[in-house]
Amino acid sequence: MERCEIDAMISGIRDNRPGTLARAISMIEDEEPDSAHLLEGLHPFTGGSHVVGITGPPGSGKSTLTDRITKHLRKRSKSVGVVAVDPTSPFSGGALLGDRTRMGDLATDPEVFIRSMGTRGSLGGLSRAVYGAIKVLEAAAKDVILVETVGVGQSEVDIARVADTVVVVFVPGLGDDVQAIKAGITEIGDLLVVNKADLPGASRVESVLESTLNLAPPREEPAPKIASASAERDEGVEELLDLIEEHRNLARESGLLELRRRMRARAEITAILARRVSRHTEGYLSDGDNGWYRRLTRGEVSPGELAEELWSKLLGQESEG
Repeated sequence: MERCEIDAMISGIRDNRPGTLARAISMIEDEEPDSAHLLEGLHPFTGGSHVVGITGPPGSGKSTLTDRITKHLRKRSKSVGVVAVDPTSPFSGGALLGDRTRMGDLATDPEVFIRSMGTRGSLGGLSRAVYGAIKVLEAAAKDVILVETVGVGQSEVDIARVADTVVVVFVPGLGDDVQAIKAGITEIGDLLVVNKADLPGASRVESVLESTLNLAPPREEPAPKIASASAERDEGVEELLDLIEEHRNLARESGLLELRRRMRARAEITAILARRVSRHTEGYLSDGDNGWYRRLTRGEVSPGELAEELWSKLLGQESEG
């Protein structure tokens, strides 16, 4: 792709053209060579959006809650980007939960952009392309970017590195009293939301969350706030949105927002470096002519020694480059 084509794509992103946004994110997902140059060109236009992470167990109603939050944001004249990250099928490579029919009525709104993305082998966490997708939507001047992910372990940790504000969704009847006590799950959330609050057991979930927070060790960041909502009924969503905006204002004033942005940049840089190392090592290990496996099976070298040898070669290549 010529430089003028990349500049034209950047211009299209800045003009919030849906087709250009979709093409740019696809380039990043597919790791096309020009995607790195595109992200470099977009970087000066990033940092102005409020990135909100929404996570929680399957069945907690995150998609419906995300839909309702988006609609309430639009009522406040805010432009919105939605990145929905789902587990990837090991067979097709597609997103297992990629159906976003609940948000279909928002698809025609020019101020709303929705994209489903698979984890693509990121060990249950967020796709590496999520960082790039956020940059694209920031450059398109979206006021708020919602990153929704299934809370299946690593993604719960990853979302804390990506978002300015983290919303963890709980629901009665899915063993949330156990999940709340699980080490770390309340620590990553800025807002803990009991969804489907009209169902029996909702008050118990709130009580367990309150007890968990009371027993938690002191932390420098403000303690998470607990809220309740019923996304299906569109109840409590407006109040939740007020808490989300309140958290952003407090985070900006306290310096927490800058710290979160620094963590995101660090995670992104680490991911880029890890990808470069992975490409080099995969190329070496897939080359049967260099005899590494034969040396390993003969006992001439251990996996650790071979890794050290490969690392030395990699550092030598980087120095020469």
